[in-house]
Amino acid sequence: MPEPDSPVLYEEADGIAVVTLNRPERMNTLNEAVIEGLARSVDRAAAAEAVSAVVLRGAGRTFSAGYDLDFARQDDGPRFRPHNYGAPRVEPRPGAWDPVRDLHMMGHNVERFMRVWHCPKPVVGELRGWAVGGATDLLLCCDVIFMGEKAHIGYAPSRIYGTPTTMMWIYRLGLEHAKRYLLSGDAIDAPTAHRIGLVSEVHPEDRLSERTEAFARRFRHIPANQLALNKLLINQAYENMGLRTTQLLGTFFDGVTRHTEEAYRWVESFAQIGFRETIRRRDAPFADYGEAPAGED
Repeated sequence: MPEPDSPVLYEEADGIAVVTLNRPERMNTLNEAVIEGLARSVDRAAAAEAVSAVVLRGAGRTFSAGYDLDFARQDDGPRFRPHNYGAPRVEPRPGAWDPVRDLHMMGHNVERFMRVWHCPKPVVGELRGWAVGGATDLLLCCDVIFMGEKAHIGYAPSRIYGTPTTMMWIYRLGLEHAKRYLLSGDAIDAPTAHRIGLVSEVHPEDRLSERTEAFARRFRHIPANQLALNKLLINQAYENMGLRTTQLLGTFFDGVTRHTEEAYRWVESFAQIGFRETIRRRDAPFADYGEAPAGED
């Protein structure tokens, strides 16, 4: 049985592995423990002979609200050891941005999110509640996504503070819809996500897990090598389109966007007017996320 306090839960049953982001009290926000736990759980499922497919979900009411607010400060912890390419470590002056260190930090996250992409077994994402910002970098690496009828997905950081790092948006949506939703950062509801092809199926909240697991169990009837080769072939087609180059640029540009003058002032407003008011002012002109009109889910 999984440890209930673990940041990521792992269970196997009836031919599938269920990987659950387990910080419901923090809306399953992503920190180092969650990202590392996710990568190890996907690797574990890939190596398990009894597992034919993987379900990825969040505990509680939502998939994930994105990166934890403290994540940028966690890169100085014991788990993070950036490559210095043989050069001595130079302590930066106060306020300086080290682009190589930043690229390695976020690139390390991309590598772990991409374990989902590389897993030789189908990974079915279950989107309940919200997937916001960095959570979409993870979720869109899944092979198939099932969404709750009241759920939303969106990359709100594109409004002031980030670019997608795995950049799966463009490869899953195509030019028109990728520009529509990445340039605006608009939240996408379930009917729209299904219409534009971002998710495979939409289900009532009380049946979402049941339907997701039922779909994943169907893969028990297909040989593992057949699944692995077909997934590899599909993935390779997208990698031939430049996925890796796009991810490198997306990860680097993400760091750049977090260190513009506008970004610095935006972060400073957390201390001046508070986090909630800062986010409210960001989203109010668009009337979405926490600023959606009363009565709208």
